[in-house]
Amino acid sequence: MPDPLLSSAPANPQKTRTGLNRVWHAAGYSLAGLRAGWNEAAFRQEALASMVLIPAAFWLGRNWMEMAVLAGTVVLVLIVELLNTGIEAAIDRIGPEWHDLSKRAKDMGSAAVLLCLLLCAMTWTLALVHRFSA
Repeated sequence: MPDPLLSSAPANPQKTRTGLNRVWHAAGYSLAGLRAGWNEAAFRQEALASMVLIPAAFWLGRNWMEMAVLAGTVVLVLIVELLNTGIEAAIDRIGPEWHDLSKRAKDMGSAAVLLCLLLCAMTWTLALVHRFSA
């Protein structure tokens, strides 16, 4: 019996696509991921906050570097939240029963979001203090 791991036929049709066709389909998968993220309350809240904070970064930042750091920390929160949601979905796919490793993976994903939110809050706080104390 042939080994399925050595089979030459790809399991995913995306692996056979090249060029713009691959980019087009990859963009569709990315948009599907954003739509799936939107179904999560935490991502929705952070995305709505980003709609205020990203334009505010252009007002608060005094140069392109400050603007990029302020906007970048906000986008980083969204990225980490999507990754955390992906981890949780993969763990939930395995099964609903409690397991120490599943809990650890979910807790670590949650901790990553917390650290990212703290980084964002600290960056914005320091930028606001800098802007209005001088």
